[in-house]
Amino acid sequence: MNTISCQIESLTSLTVHVFKVLLKPSQKVDFVPGQYLNFVMSDEDKRPFSIASSPNSDLIELQIGAFVADSYPMQVIDRIKSAQAEQKPIEIEIPLGNAQLRLDSERPLLLLAGGTGFSYIKSMFEYLAEQNSQRHIMVYWGLRELGAAYELEETAAIIAKLPHANFIPVIENVDENSNWQGKTGLVHQAAMHDIISLEPYDIYLAGRFEMVGAIRGDFVEHGALLEHMYADAFAFI
Repeated sequence: MNTISCQIESLTSLTVHVFKVLLKPSQKVDFVPGQYLNFVMSDEDKRPFSIASSPNSDLIELQIGAFVADSYPMQVIDRIKSAQAEQKPIEIEIPLGNAQLRLDSERPLLLLAGGTGFSYIKSMFEYLAEQNSQRHIMVYWGLRELGAAYELEETAAIIAKLPHANFIPVIENVDENSNWQGKTGLVHQAAMHDIISLEPYDIYLAGRFEMVGAIRGDFVEHGALLEHMYADAFAFI
């Protein structure tokens, strides 16, 4: 793990509550898709965020969901805004985590995320597309409502570059007046409906801890092997 100084390249809004941050590190950083970094607020206050960009990118992307003023993530956004205004660098610690993509595996892949857990799997499928991976890949993204979705077309375009990959966004609650034509309900139930058995798959999960815990149990009943399931949340549940 290294402490790296970064300039704020940009800060934009993906939705009302989700921010996209692009950081320009002062030196080349090495990480594996699926790892995370710590945003250093102080020596005693370091806050983890999944890396949303491929290791091949010159910039580090974060996707930060900040739903409440003065919340844990909004304090980070405020620090970023301040650093950007003053043209001052921020510091990160990188890389961290043990739920990274297993690069030596050729098993089919199931990448599944809820909400801004999407950043965790985005790093993986971007990297796999750059590598022209021939693996069978299923990418599921679950969202509470359609208004929480972002960059759907961009994501579909990246995954379309992979010869054996599918992108399936799933909206839990759909307004009857919307024109959503995709899948609805709980994202992991959609995956279990589509996939007869999860036994052959390497499975990567991201989302709220309680969500990941529930999915782990349901997936094991659907054939998934614990030794081929990965999530940072597993260290805490």
